[in-house]
Amino acid sequence: MHVKKGDTVRVLAGRDKGKEGQIIQAMPKENRVIVEKVNLVKRHQRPTPDIPEGGIITKEAPIHVSNVMLICKSCKKPTRIAHKFLYNGKKVRACKHCGATLD
Repeated sequence: MHVKKGDTVRVLAGRDKGKEGQIIQAMPKENRVIVEKVNLVKRHQRPTPDIPEGGIITKEAPIHVSNVMLICKSCKKPTRIAHKFLYNGKKVRACKHCGATLD
């Protein structure tokens, strides 16, 4: 996957197109991510010991990783990912616009 937990992304498709947020959880096996305050859904929650009042709760639902684009920290633009090798042989993600490393 081209994004990781903690990355800031912009949504490219769907009803939340154009919204930005941080990735809360990445699910590589399903190719999905959960983005903070994006794709909010309402669920009926039965009272439990953790949530004694129950009721209707709002939470984030996963979206496909192809519908998000990483935002570069240095140039503040949505960017595609390039891979660079450092002098010690370590592979890092880099911005296609400015060339800054993202890891």
